[in-house]
Formats: sequence, C-alpha cells, structure tokens
Amino acid sequence: MSTEFDSAEFDPAEIDHDATGAARSFLADDDLSSAEQRAVLELAATLKADRHARTPYAGPRSVAIIFDKPTLRTQVSFTTAVAELGGYPLMVDGALAQIGRRESVSDVARVLGRQVSAIVWRTFHQSDLEAMAADSGVPVVNALTDDYHPCQGLADLLTIAEHTGGLSASGPALAGRVLAYVGDGSNNMAHSYLLAGALAGMDVHLGCPEGYGPRPDVIARAQRIAAETGAAIGVHADPRHAVVGADAVATDTWVSMGQEAESGEREGVFLPYQLDQDLLDLADPAAVVLHCLPAYRGKEITAEVLDGPRAVVWDEAENRLHAQKAVLTFLAEHRREP
Repeated sequence: MSTEFDSAEFDPAEIDHDATGAARSFLADDDLSSAEQRAVLELAATLKADRHARTPYAGPRSVAIIFDKPTLRTQVSFTTAVAELGGYPLMVDGALAQIGRRESVSDVARVLGRQVSAIVWRTFHQSDLEAMAADSGVPVVNALTDDYHPCQGLADLLTIAEHTGGLSASGPALAGRVLAYVGDGSNNMAHSYLLAGALAGMDVHLGCPEGYGPRPDVIARAQRIAAETGAAIGVHADPRHAVVGADAVATDTWVSMGQEAESGEREGVFLPYQLDQDLLDLADPAAVVLHCLPAYRGKEITAEVLDGPRAVVWDEAENRLHAQKAVLTFLAEHRREP
C-alpha cells in the first residue's frame, strides 16, 4: 500500500479562473477537465495531510446543504468539510423546503444565491440541479442525483491512488490503471465511474446484465474523453471479462433509492454479478475493493469480500470529506470566463 502522491507542478493556465466570471458548479464528473480533476485530487491529498491548510470559506461564509434523499456519509462529510474550510454549514431540510413543489427550483435558487456562498444538493433529478446552478449565481455541487455521484467518484479515485502507487507523475491522474465495476450499469455510480475514470486516464470496464447498461450518451461522453486521455471504455455482459486484471473492483447496491418496488426482480437479475471471492480472484492480486455504501452483505457483495483485507471501503468513506473539501475550495477560487 502506498500513500505517497508523486505529482508534477500543475499549470494554472490550464484552469479557467477569471475572478470576474460566472460561478462554476460541479454537477457531473466531466464538469472538470482531466487537468482540473488532477488538481482537485492533488489538493484533496494536501487537505487530508493537513485538514486546516485552506480556509476559503472563512468569515464564516455560509454553504447551504440540502437533502432530499436519505444520507449518512454525505451529511457528515459535507458539514465537516464546510466547517473545516472555515465556513458555516447551513443545513436545509428538503422535506420542509419542498423545492420544486412548494416553490420552483428557480425561485429557491434566487433566494439562496443572495445569502450563501455555495449550494450542495442531494436530490433526485439532474435537471433540478442544473436549474439551481443556472439561477443561483453561486457554485452548486452535486451531492448525488439519480444520474451521477461525482463527489463519490473523486473520493474513489483518491482511494485508488492511495492504494496503487499514488497519482501518475504527469498527465491524467491515474493513467494506465484499470477500474472494474460490476452490477447495475445504469445507476449513478456506473455513470460517474465511466466519466471520472476516463478523465483520470483509467481503463474502465463495466460488467452488467443486458437491459441494465449505462445510458448511451454517457458512454459516448466517456469515449470522447478516453480518446483524449488514453483511457479505454468497455461494457461487458460477463462480469468476469470486466474484472480480469483490474487494479480496483467496485460494486454498488442492486436497488437504488426509489427502486424498492423492483427489489425481488432485480435480485434475480443481478445475482450472477455478485462480487464474491471467486470473481475478485480474477483481478490483479493486489487489487482493492470499493463500495460507496451502504452495502448489503450477501447480495451485491459477500461478507468475505467486504470485510476482507482487500476492501478499502472505510478509507473510501473518509475520502469523501477530503475530496469534497478540494471541490469546494476549487469552486471558491475559480470562476468561468464571462
């Protein structure tokens, strides 16, 4: 295991950072360029080593944190992140606010944008998050939608780097390494792995049943990125083909929030995609196991694997904090040209 990060100097000219421009948001993984993703991961490593090295929200400046979905890691990591960055985490109860029902997303965005420095939102529809970003005038961060989980994607890249030799010496952050994901290829984690992994220069292989693959437009975006970063994208019906030789193997729940009525049907479809020891043995002998949690032992992953020596899920959960601090710092310090 390595926790060293060997990195070249990052060229600020590669980042759009005119302070007079519009606020930048992080709504999907590819809202960052490959170079920007690398810079955010480098900053995350710095902030993990010294948790109070940067305080861009000192004042304190308030950050609205809104939850429309159940949460544990997201709530803890974002509230801690804002506090450690010198800010005030303003918790907004989604059930009380009823954004999009009691009043429009656009109206809420205009109210919040006049009072807070950034907005973090864990919600259902990506289109609502985009509307919030369009009308708030402040950075908006995707804390999870049905389509993407980009902060988890960054945390997972940071975790892979820590356990597989650090960041690449130059270029894309994890060039040459292989990430496998098995399970529901149509969910937000699969989409984020494709985009974040391609930006990092990784070969990303998904193993998922027919009818449960990624959206075609997400695959196309990942392939365009991969063509620039030297990555490769593969989607396989046989999970063994996805896992062979991988440096990291990830899975996620078979039943995402809002799909509970499909639980019985999904378990039958996904059982051959369970991450067990036999499947893991096809990966590189030093491969690590990822799961964004909560995990359901005996379903998408066996207890033997989740609680085994190759699982790094607790590092992964902690790294949400450091990755999100880096994202919030990046957005506070970089704006889009007018």
